[in-house]
Amino acid sequence: MFTGIITDIGRVLSVEQRGDLRARIATAYDVEGIEIGASIACSGICLTVVALGRTPQNWFDVDISAETVRKTALGREGWTPGKRLNLERALKVGDELGGHIVSGHVDGVAEITEIATEGDSTRVRFRAPQDLARFIAPKGSVALNGTSLTVNEVEGAEFTVNLIPHTQQVTTWGEIAVGQPINLEIDTLARYVARMQDWDKGL
Repeated sequence: MFTGIITDIGRVLSVEQRGDLRARIATAYDVEGIEIGASIACSGICLTVVALGRTPQNWFDVDISAETVRKTALGREGWTPGKRLNLERALKVGDELGGHIVSGHVDGVAEITEIATEGDSTRVRFRAPQDLARFIAPKGSVALNGTSLTVNEVEGAEFTVNLIPHTQQVTTWGEIAVGQPINLEIDTLARYVARMQDWDKGL
């Protein structure tokens, strides 16, 4: 379980196909405080740590299944050495819930359709997969590349969010481009509300 508050920007060091995909990711996290089997959200994808090291910098390895590749932005853009990733470690009991409850299970891939400057902030428009659009509501929460963000406006399958300068500085959101695929996780509460409405309609 995560909150969508990014605490480090990792960097892909290597990617190797071993049946599943194995990626090595450099991090500023103290690896002595990470256990094998721990969960780390990597640009919104909950992945399990399978190895750790400190030479010449802190790093951890994760295995990525073919199913995960197919259902996330990784399948469209790939991970290559040097790629930067939003990282968040799993919640501990007593941690502050600064964003919203995020599972790290990506529901689909959104696409950036427009980027515009508004004052010091940046407004970004996304196109969501049609089957997920009904779960996105104005002033609701979404996790995009692992970042908890508030939806501004919704028009059909498209929606917008505003990125303040701080968010762009401490995440990979300062490096985005139109056409870029983005990992999208729907707010769990929105999913249950929509399901309850289906029940009321007898669906």
